[in-house]
Amino acid sequence: MAKCEICGKSVTFGLKVSHSNRKTNRTWKPNVRKVKAVMNGKTARVYVCSHCLRSGKVQRAV
Repeated sequence: MAKCEICGKSVTFGLKVSHSNRKTNRTWKPNVRKVKAVMNGKTARVYVCSHCLRSGKVQRAV
């Protein structure tokens, strides 16, 4: 299951509601990328959501 290793964002569940008000299950998946990042002074491949990448919470490895 997709999960950000920095903020813990993961799949959320809810209902899809049609025009006639019929309800079916659906999921919202986070935008998670597998990137090389510096974690505790070492380079590691981690799953990080795009919000954490844009906000600078993760330092990408070169």
